[in-house]
Amino acid sequence: MPHKIGFVVVSSSGHEDGFSARELMIHAPTVSGWRSPRFCQFPQEIVLQMVERCRIRKLQLLAHQYMISSKIEFYISESLPEYFAPYQAERFRRLGYVSLCDNEKTGCKARELKSVYVDAVGQFLKLIFHQNHVNKYNIYNQVALVAINIIGDPADFSDESNTASREKLIDHYLGHNSEDPALEGTYARKSDSISPLDDLAFDMYQDPEVAQIIRKLDERKREAVQKERYDYAKKLKQAIADLQKVGERLGRYEVEKRCAVEKEDYDLAKEKKQQMEQYRAEVYEQLELHSLLDAELMRRPFDLPLQPLARSGSPRHQKPMPLLPQREERGTENQFAEPFLQEKPSSYSLTISPQHSAVDQLLPATDPHPKINAESLPYDERPLPAIRKHHGEAVVEPEMSDADISNARRGGMLGEPEPLTEKALREASSAIDVLGETLVAGAYSKTWSYREDALLALFKKLMEMPVGTPKEDLKNTLRASVFLIRRAIKDIVTSVFQSSLKLLKMIITQYIPKHKLSKLETAHCVERTIPVLLTRTGDSSARLRVTAANFIQEMALFKEVKSLQIIPSYLVQPLKANSSVHLAMSQMGLLARLLKDLGTGSSGFTIDNVMKFSASALEHRVYEVRETAVRIILDMYRQHQASILEYLPPDDSNTRKNILYKTIFEGFAKIDGRPTDAEMRARRKAATEEAEKQKKEEIKALQGQLAALKEIQAEVQEKESDAVKPKNQDTQRGKAAPAEALGILDEHYLDNLCIFCGERSESFTEEGLDLHYWKHCLMLTRCDHCKQVVEISSLTEHLLVECDQKDGFGKCYRCSEAVFKEELPRHIKNKDCNPAKPEKLANRCPLCHENFSPGEEAWKAHLMGPAGCSMNLRKTHILQKALALQPGKSSSVATSGPSGSKAGSKIPTPKGGLSKTSSRTHAKR
Repeated sequence: MPHKIGFVVVSSSGHEDGFSARELMIHAPTVSGWRSPRFCQFPQEIVLQMVERCRIRKLQLLAHQYMISSKIEFYISESLPEYFAPYQAERFRRLGYVSLCDNEKTGCKARELKSVYVDAVGQFLKLIFHQNHVNKYNIYNQVALVAINIIGDPADFSDESNTASREKLIDHYLGHNSEDPALEGTYARKSDSISPLDDLAFDMYQDPEVAQIIRKLDERKREAVQKERYDYAKKLKQAIADLQKVGERLGRYEVEKRCAVEKEDYDLAKEKKQQMEQYRAEVYEQLELHSLLDAELMRRPFDLPLQPLARSGSPRHQKPMPLLPQREERGTENQFAEPFLQEKPSSYSLTISPQHSAVDQLLPATDPHPKINAESLPYDERPLPAIRKHHGEAVVEPEMSDADISNARRGGMLGEPEPLTEKALREASSAIDVLGETLVAGAYSKTWSYREDALLALFKKLMEMPVGTPKEDLKNTLRASVFLIRRAIKDIVTSVFQSSLKLLKMIITQYIPKHKLSKLETAHCVERTIPVLLTRTGDSSARLRVTAANFIQEMALFKEVKSLQIIPSYLVQPLKANSSVHLAMSQMGLLARLLKDLGTGSSGFTIDNVMKFSASALEHRVYEVRETAVRIILDMYRQHQASILEYLPPDDSNTRKNILYKTIFEGFAKIDGRPTDAEMRARRKAATEEAEKQKKEEIKALQGQLAALKEIQAEVQEKESDAVKPKNQDTQRGKAAPAEALGILDEHYLDNLCIFCGERSESFTEEGLDLHYWKHCLMLTRCDHCKQVVEISSLTEHLLVECDQKDGFGKCYRCSEAVFKEELPRHIKNKDCNPAKPEKLANRCPLCHENFSPGEEAWKAHLMGPAGCSMNLRKTHILQKALALQPGKSSSVATSGPSGSKAGSKIPTPKGGLSKTSSRTHAKR
């Protein structure tokens, strides 16, 4: 299994005073690491020697928050290069490089933890640091490295692969499969996993002494699992989890103490020192109560010189190792006032996964000398105070508590809670007058179990209060209790938080009804606690978030609270722009759930406040909040239909460009049973395809008819040529006339003919027909919106389907005509339009809006006849010209192009030519 590899610093190109490269050999919360000299030349380099030849699997680098190198290169070698050992000429082999973030996004307040996965064998590692990132804090153009961690395997197991091969061969013949799911999660499948205790984050966050205890307990846990002592292993697992929080807190205290020393605030430093001593002793005593701590775990190696970490299972761990430098070499210039672990890594998660792993020996954070008077040393050189004191009153840090073991922990608590401070006495004076100082002191205690016990005692006291108690005393007790409940709701300990909710529920559902107190007292309970409860729904702990949200929902449904309509008014408060993501999501989720439970009738929820809140939530930066707002709006539409639309923008193409509003309006359509835009497009596409199919079939049929007519004409002409003599030419012409009357077409029948109005003219060449279509044909018109020439009979369909401005039109369900969408609601509301008849019964003129006889010939009569459409401007124009001409020419003028136009004149056809509808009609005819 890959593990942490110890190393020593062989050389470095330089360092600032007090920040030697040898600092990198120590992993602890208070280390300062290496810094290059001020205004140094680049690149800078550091050479590390590992305790043994190994195969490196992973490198971890903790960068400085503002002294950041733009690039770090890695080189590896089996031995020292020639400038260290003249008789060995081997050079370093380049592994690659990593780039570091310039940290501008965090304002240079975070440190980047970079993890690099490699596979290289060697004993010497060289790091080359390139030019620094420029920022306002790095005034000396330095680069720095806070810590480096090497994880790998010893490389000298010559028989390791052979052993593995033999084991695989044996397993094969025994029928064992290493890929068997039953083996999943066992240690056999974790040979390549890396223990979280070997991670750099563990040592950089943990107090060194606690880290040593954690590693020992982890070793015991693995032994217990091997011996199948699962109850003991479970107990050790819980202790390890709690100790990690303890170690983090002690590490934080140590940093705060060092910062105080740097600032010469010795009172604060002394307070932190005493706080660490007391807290460490209390935790250790608590571990002793559960038989988890003994002398072996507490023993620290004062008699040994400080040396790098070595793998206990390594075959070479007995090899003498070079000693690390003494503490005195580091000087006292370490600047502990640097921001420490307030930051979050940018490329690596510091969350420690609960994996089982092998145990490493501890790398102590200091190198104290045996039998030395600690008080005579400088402050920064003294050993940790916990070394000299291990016993004290058993108090457990609140963050490591858990409700499942609360009883066991309280069993070790003795004595009374600490006295109230002057600030607490002033703050809780009214509660002390009613409930007594002892109970309030427990609620204010720094020990979580005292706080929980105080709430349980208050619960019992309220339950036992007799019915005949004076109302004033009952009210005072209730208000004092709510004061303590409000404080307990903010508690970070889960068991204390849950006890406060239990007490609040009892007061609302039992205490107030039992003593017949007024609704004002219930309102006081809710109004004082609901803001704090809503705040807890944004907690970083998912468990607390869910608990708080569920209780708010439950409380809103209490019959005593439901009638007050208080909670809904809090849930529809607009979301703050700087509110946390969890808080916004929890508030939206609560609103959605309570709307289903309470509705909008006499519940505190109204259409107005819910829709205004939901409409504003659509603009929130978090996707989940916007998605929940959409669901709420759709639920409201199911209940209230059109009343919801006034809170939303109009349903048009611009609004639908927003995917949220498009989803909302399509949801409305589904609720109403109307087709959505996608369904409408699919229907139009299917209709277009069907029309194209019919057009092709009609063209094919017309072509067949034309071919048949040509064959008939050819047969007739052949018979006539054989039977008729020159003297019978008059008779032949007499027979030809009936043939024409029967409609037999010659090859040039369609020449010089307008297929729309039926007019024939010698001027109807290809260009002449274009001019005729563009200006004079009575069956056609120009679309005012796209300037295409279309048939008047299909103008409505063109405006709704083909026109460039089709999105601006809607269809009236009464007259079936195209109307501007802006005018459509007023058009429908006024009901002034002439209702259209079914297509089989009548045609509908889009110009004069009248119904007339069905059929295609009826269109000609209506649009071209003198008694037809009065709104056909082309017909009116021609009739006016006809009246002005001579009587002998009036007929020809009425059927020809404009007066004075030449057959060969070229008038440009409008862009797009005839519309698709006109082309289809042309082909059909």
